Parts: sequence; C-alpha cells; structure tokens
Amino acid sequence: MSVLEAVSFRKSIGGRRSQDLPLLPEIAFAGRSNAGKSSLINYLSGKKKLAYTGKQPGKTRLINYFDVDGMFYLVDLPGYGYAKASHAEMEKWGHMMDTFFSERGPLAGMVICMDIRRDPSPEDVQMAEWASYYGVPFVIAATKADKVAKSKRANETARIKRLIAPAAGGEKVPVVPVSSADRTGGEQLVAEVSRMLREAAET
Repeated sequence: MSVLEAVSFRKSIGGRRSQDLPLLPEIAFAGRSNAGKSSLINYLSGKKKLAYTGKQPGKTRLINYFDVDGMFYLVDLPGYGYAKASHAEMEKWGHMMDTFFSERGPLAGMVICMDIRRDPSPEDVQMAEWASYYGVPFVIAATKADKVAKSKRANETARIKRLIAPAAGGEKVPVVPVSSADRTGGEQLVAEVSRMLREAAET
C-alpha cells in the first residue's frame, strides 16, 4: 500500500533540467549515501523497485524524476558523502547540484534524509545551506527510525533539529521520524510535502 498515489518514473538527467518535461512543482529528495533515501521513496510510492536500492552506497549518480499523479515531481538527487567516491566524482556531484539549484525548475521544497541515529554530516549541513541560500523550504526525514526505541525518537529528532538549525539561519526545521522497514511516518512526511507544495502555490 502506498502513501503517495500513482508514482511513475519519468526521466533521468545529468544536471540541467530537461526541456521535454512538462512544468510541474518539484519536491527534491536528498541524502547521504546509505541514509535510506531510495528505500523511503519506494515506501512512499508502494513500489519496491521504483528507486534503486542496494548494499553498495553511491549508486544513484543521476537526477531521477518521478511523476506523482500528474500533480508534482518527486526528484531523487544523487546520494552524497560516499567515502569511496573519487575526487572527480565529488566534483561532478557538486557541479550537478550547483546546476540543479541555480537553473532549477519550480522547486517547491526538499526532503533531506538523515539517519536518525547520527548527527548531521558536513554534507547534510551543506545541502541544508544550499536550500536556505536558494530560498527552498525543507524538512528532515529522520530515516531508519525502527532502529531506535519509540520512547527515544522524540529526543533523537530534537537533537537533529537543534544541530541543523544554524544551516537554516536559525529557523526551526520540521524533523519527521520515518521507517521504510516498519512503514511508519510516511503520512506525516507527505503532510509536510503537501504543506510545502501549498505554500509554494500561494507565493
């Protein structure tokens, strides 16, 4: 069972937005390699193999567009922070992200995926700073929440919220604990996505 309705793959691109994609609002999903981003997308869509998942991190090298019921695009950004990535690969990733943000389409918001058990990485902070710089609202999906006792999730999300706040200019950022393993938090995360889409439409 899916949380989002009628999600289908549309196109993979290398940075510049494809001109043959109809203009729709976009919600970008970003995250460190192995943070559970692809698994989260599959959970939300109800399709096990919509987004690539694997034991080896760093496999998503292109920007993947998924159509959500003709209403908006879910944009799967390449994972970052992969330890074995070459210098050339990291430079390519940085250029791709610069291009995506500076020449972006109607980007309504972002979901930044972070493992609930870990502090935000320097790359997580950089992604949040990028979003803030370009005026893109974002929420944090605190993934792998099933690895933490329910009684401790509030404290873990509060820690992430506190640590990521400086990158957001001191603003309070919503942090939603989610788990693709036990299928929790999806509805709350989609509610945040709906809010960002609604606010973008009003501006």
